[in-house]
Amino acid sequence: MSSAKKIVLLSSDGEKFEVDEAVARQAQVLKNMIEDGCADDVIPLPVAKAKTLALVFQYCKKHVEDKDAKEELDSFDAEFMKIDTTTLYHLITTANYLEVKGLMELCCQTVANSIKGKSVEAMREMFHIRNSDFTPEEEEEIRNTNPWAFD
Repeated sequence: MSSAKKIVLLSSDGEKFEVDEAVARQAQVLKNMIEDGCADDVIPLPVAKAKTLALVFQYCKKHVEDKDAKEELDSFDAEFMKIDTTTLYHLITTANYLEVKGLMELCCQTVANSIKGKSVEAMREMFHIRNSDFTPEEEEEIRNTNPWAFD
């Protein structure tokens, strides 16, 4: 792939990335820019930090290079998602911004798997969500009205 046309991207923290066009096309936003002739200069990505962009394009490159090796990709994806919650959040944000469908689906499935079977309190703790929506009395009423939601 080294002889392929390169697309130059600029992260929000000022780092430049040279990405093969075939890899960049995995992001729908970049694919549209390439097809519209808007990718001949440096493309600024104000939402994406360098660390996250590196991960996004690592994922995209692997999926371009091994697109016909399903088992290998499944193994790669499983290892790739062994990341902390903050990195996962940044990946979701960047994959959504760039419209990298496969990565977005993988990230969302990872979140779904991580909360499956957890209590409301455990999810609040995991995602650092304060419970300031209800008074203790209101919360008790909701628990009594909808006990199935707290099993």
